[in-house]
Amino acid sequence: MNINELIAIVKKKLKKEIIIENINVEDKSFLHARHKGNDKKKFHLKITINSKELSKVSKIQSNKKIYKILSKELNKNIHSIQILIT
Repeated sequence: MNINELIAIVKKKLKKEIIIENINVEDKSFLHARHKGNDKKKFHLKITINSKELSKVSKIQSNKKIYKILSKELNKNIHSIQILIT
């Protein structure tokens, strides 16, 4: 899977499960390229979500929800995600 396909899947899955006003998904894999154990088949993503729904719950609850929605991708294609909720 390439990064553009992964970003499209992440956006689609999150929009399907969460009321989102705006979402931005960035590839930050280049920041980790020289880390020991870096797997070039897995990506590092920064997800910025503007969501009134997620803003109403704790950061832990919102992150758990996002991790649950993206569980398949986290197991196969995502090494780490940074989540910012506005």
